[in-house]
Amino acid sequence: MTLEVDTSQVKVAAVERSRVSLRSTLASRVEVIVGGVLVLVAVLIAIIIPMIDPAASTAVGAAPSLVPPGLLNLLGTDQLGRDQLARVAVGYGISLTIAVGAVLLSVVVGGLLGLLAATATSAIDGLIMRILDVVMAFPALLLAIVVVALFGAGTEVLMLAIGITFVPIVARVTRAAALETTRQPYIEAAMARGARRGRVIFRHIAPNSLGPVVVQASILIAIAIMLEASLSFVGLGVQPPTPSLGLMLSTGRDFMVSDPWIVAVPAIAILEIVLGFTLIGDGLQTWLDPKKRAIAR
Repeated sequence: MTLEVDTSQVKVAAVERSRVSLRSTLASRVEVIVGGVLVLVAVLIAIIIPMIDPAASTAVGAAPSLVPPGLLNLLGTDQLGRDQLARVAVGYGISLTIAVGAVLLSVVVGGLLGLLAATATSAIDGLIMRILDVVMAFPALLLAIVVVALFGAGTEVLMLAIGITFVPIVARVTRAAALETTRQPYIEAAMARGARRGRVIFRHIAPNSLGPVVVQASILIAIAIMLEASLSFVGLGVQPPTPSLGLMLSTGRDFMVSDPWIVAVPAIAILEIVLGFTLIGDGLQTWLDPKKRAIAR
């Protein structure tokens, strides 16, 4: 008895899987490229514009007030005659500094906690995760407001406040990735050979758990920018006369009807940079997440 296999159907299925994988790969690359371009534009604006005229963002009366976007003032001026483009540039720099600093803090602290929880005893793991559950029970914005209220407003305090809210998220992602890595045969082989536990953790487990953390960090930067803007909007962020995107939204809301560009400019600036980091995170998720790669294939 012979078993006949329709090879044509097998070939068609293989070709279809290849097409799906190719489309998924191309889509992820496009997302990363588009997101990278959006972020690069924001970074260049934050660097170049203040170098041209460092005082333009705070110079009151340097131009007529409430001038609409035009050749002399590309994004117009605000109610005090300050150039909107210069203020957006400084706002970009502040938002990026706070967001990246907060995420780096959360990655370091949360990453170490996640690694410890994944590689320690079940009692320590349970204790760490319960503490993180308590922190996660508070809404991110509310927790950040509490920290700012305790320590005062300022760039460093905002980094700390936002970073604390992200620590449980990073710790959970790191723990899940580390637990999956510890089940790999090469980790078990290294432990069986008598390798020191610390060496195995930091040389093998930690590097191989970075993929999901990098993806999460990209998305957290976008969230951090929105949190910073929200805190500045309610007066708990960067204080005037230093401009920030959230503060520009707050001070311009009284002119929303008569001079809409006052609000539209910082709103679009926030949308642009948040969209950039979100696209980067989505694209990296397909590249670096093994589960996503498996689906794509």
